[in-house]
Amino acid sequence: MTSGICIYNASALDDDILRVSCSRISELFSTELHVRHFPMNVDDAYDESRSQYSSLILLSGMRGATLDRDKKYVLVVDVDLYTPVLTFIFGEAQFEGQMAIVSMHRLSNEFYGLKANSALLEDRLQKEIIHELGHMFGLYHCHHFECVMRSSTYVEEIDLKRARFCGQCLNLLSGHATLAAHHP
Repeated sequence: MTSGICIYNASALDDDILRVSCSRISELFSTELHVRHFPMNVDDAYDESRSQYSSLILLSGMRGATLDRDKKYVLVVDVDLYTPVLTFIFGEAQFEGQMAIVSMHRLSNEFYGLKANSALLEDRLQKEIIHELGHMFGLYHCHHFECVMRSSTYVEEIDLKRARFCGQCLNLLSGHATLAAHHP
């Protein structure tokens, strides 16, 4: 059973803005959600040959923090992430684990040469956090078009998803005490 979700903010996004944009997550999982400023040096995770940051190294940096074993933790960063087998990732989670990471880097319109849109950035970030939490609660990728657990290769695919689970994914989670019994 999870006694809460903690968002560790290692990005330039203001903690209060992150807290407001993540309020839906607390309702969805029927648990407390805390946002904490988490300054961290990301330099050790930088891979010069890729001009990106290793998600695995950044996640291991969270292990130095005091973690409550009954909570789920999501690290939010604003650097470009990769894993060895993928060109880039929006986020990554320990399957049925305690930690995940989400990057705002490719969620931002500015990355694609478009005008900044803070509401769209917050919506994308919320969906990616929910997606990674789904993995931490034991969900695999879903094939339902609008389900938040559908895999996203492009940011446009994130925009098409909803910030909620489909009925099938919700049923898989229904035995979990921390998940809301209903979804909008």
